[in-house]
Formats: sequence, C-alpha cells, structure tokens
Amino acid sequence: MDIVLIGAGGHGRVVLDILRHSRNNNIVGFLDADPTLAGTSIDGVEVLGPVNLLPKLKQKKVRGAIVSIGDNRTRRMYASEVVAAGLELVTAFHPAATMAPGVELGQNVVVCAGAILCLGVSVGDHSILNTACVVDHECVIGPAVHVCPGALLAGRVTVGAEAFIGLGAMVIQCLKIGAGATIGAGAVVIRDVSAGAKIVGVPGREIGIVGSN
Repeated sequence: MDIVLIGAGGHGRVVLDILRHSRNNNIVGFLDADPTLAGTSIDGVEVLGPVNLLPKLKQKKVRGAIVSIGDNRTRRMYASEVVAAGLELVTAFHPAATMAPGVELGQNVVVCAGAILCLGVSVGDHSILNTACVVDHECVIGPAVHVCPGALLAGRVTVGAEAFIGLGAMVIQCLKIGAGATIGAGAVVIRDVSAGAKIVGVPGREIGIVGSN
C-alpha cells in the first residue's frame, strides 16, 4: 500500500523506521505543517508539504496514512483529517515488539521496538506504545494515549483517552488513569488517578491539573 506519514519530526523518523520493516508498505513521503521542511528529505523520504495535500494524494492512489506526531491531542486531530480525506489509517508494529495472541490494536497505533503487550490487552486508536514499555494482561489503553519508553503497566490497568504515561513510570495493578492525565517520568502510581491530574514522585502524588496555571 502507498502511504504517507504525517509529522516529520523525531517521532516521524521512528515510525518511518518501523514501517520500513514491512514489505507491504510503500512510503510515498511525509506531510508536515512546517513550511520550511517542504522539499527536504528525512532519512531518504521527501517532505511533500502540508496536510491539506491529502485529497490530492488520494487522487494519485495513495491509500493510507499514519500520524507520526508525539502530542496526543494533535495526533488525534490529524487522524480525523486523514479519515475526512478518505484515506485508511494504518498501524506500525515493530518486529522486535512482542504481542500475545488476541491483543486488540486500533487504527493509527504505533508499537515500538521492545514493547511487550500481554494477553487480553486492548489498545485504542491513535495510541503510542513506545520503546521497551510493558503493558501487562488485560490492560485497556484508551484512544490517543502515549505510553513512554520503559513505562510499566501491571495487569488490568485502564488508561483514559489522551493520557500520558511518562518515561519509566510504573502503575500497579487494577488502577484507573483518568483521561488526559499526565504521569511524570519515574513516578510510581499506587492509587487511581483522576482525569487531567498531574502525578509525580514515589509514591505518586498529584501536583495539579493539566492546563491549569
């Protein structure tokens, strides 16, 4: 399938590397909102221009796209533009990741090298499971979540939409992480987290609400 990547930054390079492991994908180019990148090359792939080129690319038989942007809300927004343009959202799964039988992956999901997804896991659309994270049995990951490198989710954890689980953070079993919450790097979460809360430390403590002053 001919596909484009939306987002030509660092995460875009990671996604490009993952997609190159699949013989089923022909990478046509990047799209990016930064006009200074148009016409440049990222790891041998041209930046074609802004996202509003999607309808023209569809006319040229480009069928798929993946949003390779780290910010949760932005990734979800651009995914809706892909759907509106009539293209298929594709998923990138690194061959060095491990996925148990029966794991459910949504569209526009990125699973990076070394990630482990255990039995009964469900991953919503537009989520990132980054390098060497562990998502244990029966976890439910909502849409547009980012589980950062080295983060560990014990069994039956539920993560709400657009939540961010920071680098090396740990969440003990059966907890609920509210939508839009941010778990700081290295935090150890031992109780449920409300929507939009910012959690840091060991054990994790709330220091505010995302978006508040």
